[in-house]
Amino acid sequence: MSNTEKKLEHPRLRVQEGTGVPEHEGYTKDKIDRRKSRENKPFLADKVYFNSEATKDGILHFAHGMGDDNPLWCNEEYAKKTKYGSIIAPPCYLYSIHWVPMGSLAAGVHAWYSGGNWEWYRPIFVGDRFKAVCILRENVEKKGKMAGGQNIYIGYTDVVYVNQKEEIVGKELQHTVTTGRSEAGGAGKYRHTPKPVYSREDWKKMLDMYENEEVRGVEPRYWEDVNVGDKLVPMIKGPLTVRDMIGWLMGAGSPFFRAHKIEYDYEKRHPSALEFVEETGEADVPELVHIFDAFARTIGVERAYDYGHQRMSWLCNFFTNWMGDDGFLWKMSGDLRVFNQAGDVTTFEGKVVKKYIEDGKCCVDVEAWAKNQRVENSMPPNLSTIILPSKEHGSVAYPDPESSLIQEVVNARPLKEMIEAGR
Repeated sequence: MSNTEKKLEHPRLRVQEGTGVPEHEGYTKDKIDRRKSRENKPFLADKVYFNSEATKDGILHFAHGMGDDNPLWCNEEYAKKTKYGSIIAPPCYLYSIHWVPMGSLAAGVHAWYSGGNWEWYRPIFVGDRFKAVCILRENVEKKGKMAGGQNIYIGYTDVVYVNQKEEIVGKELQHTVTTGRSEAGGAGKYRHTPKPVYSREDWKKMLDMYENEEVRGVEPRYWEDVNVGDKLVPMIKGPLTVRDMIGWLMGAGSPFFRAHKIEYDYEKRHPSALEFVEETGEADVPELVHIFDAFARTIGVERAYDYGHQRMSWLCNFFTNWMGDDGFLWKMSGDLRVFNQAGDVTTFEGKVVKKYIEDGKCCVDVEAWAKNQRVENSMPPNLSTIILPSKEHGSVAYPDPESSLIQEVVNARPLKEMIEAGR
């Protein structure tokens, strides 16, 4: 084969020639079977997507990227006076380390994050360095409206974050929906969703909610002062804009956005990663569904939409606002049920449903949810658990991870070794 013919193999040249990029790949039986062979075999991610260390600037960028101005994350002088003695990171800062499960064998197949179940065990301090351990769990086959009634797969993956002391700081059981891009685009479940128009009165209400957002801060919320039935002050995010998505990316990073030579080298190695948009005649990374409407329409959504991890971080913001500096978010669960498209408003609400002491930890369970301006549950009610300081029992007692999880982390091997072994 001549050098010229080799160059023509690059997907960008195929687009220019009118032959397009490779057709969207399906989630084939071979890929599904290979994924199954990797289940419950912990492996080390061979790279992080953005941050490998929690820095003062990185924490600030992440917090501001989700619209969270809590001084505990952002103001060094303020943070020095807290029990931590320094800035700490919002719990969901761990997304900026690694937020897409690796090794799931779905390259070229459309997948989106649909929620997760978090557990945290320690605060995240400036200077903490991280590695990520991934453990593929089950992959459940279902029929999905997003795929026009055809098969979708909901894959569950534990992503475990380990600091330089070999402590497990947190982990999330991520839920990822996988289906063919062609099936999703053909179904068009979220096409023709009207873009909302807001009146002056609507804007006044939204701006008032931002103005009155409650950040508990230095005033402790003691366990004894909380009662079942207490409601959390609602919190708003939106109307969603592309600016919000870019702000999020500036803080959380991206697995796909690369520049110039680095991008084109990546495409040559992974041509199926590109998405071809017939409407514009362009091919680029599928992550542009969050930036350009035409890319979103390719997979059946009318307008650019938010990142699932972004919305989950807003839920985290809702809880940390309420619990105050001395509280600790132990468990957080969220499901994403409606695409949050440009122009949509998300309002978070919640209530205390249980109060108890478990192994010395003074806990409250909060049921929380999020609705858009169409009164759809963009995040249906789910339970999360917060540990609060106590007047009688003292400061927060941090939880410990399960011994079985600790052992899985100890047993983790590099993903490269798993691939070389044919798994």
